[in-house]
Amino acid sequence: MLRGSCACGEVRYEVDGAVEEAHHCHCGVCRKSHGAAFATFARVRAKGLRVASGSELLTVHRSTPQGARTFCGRCGSSLFFAHDAAAKYVWLAAGTLDGDTGEALRPDAHTFVGSKASWWSIADDLAQHPRQRPEYGG
Repeated sequence: MLRGSCACGEVRYEVDGAVEEAHHCHCGVCRKSHGAAFATFARVRAKGLRVASGSELLTVHRSTPQGARTFCGRCGSSLFFAHDAAAKYVWLAAGTLDGDTGEALRPDAHTFVGSKASWWSIADDLAQHPRQRPEYGG
């Protein structure tokens, strides 16, 4: 079981199930939403995600026509991303996971490197996709 929380600790969540994939996203929306060179996301099955406390603080922002981001309305922590309300998968903002995830979370790619921050150099050997991962149509 993975557990996570927002910066103020009011929103806490649990994931029953494995991380199915993880990557670093360099798109402009992720950079702006996280205030960083990229955001690291972990994909889990939506049915395995449970908000244990603070659900009344969750705020949803439709960041693109295809996606919505959920964050804590108190501290502003970005928590989840989904392509629509009926999505089979939810992407967790990996930085909100609590404790050592061990081998459960290992990013395997960089996505949207075509729009990465000009001041950031990717210095690892992970796959790089100019847009999204090919299996997602990009």
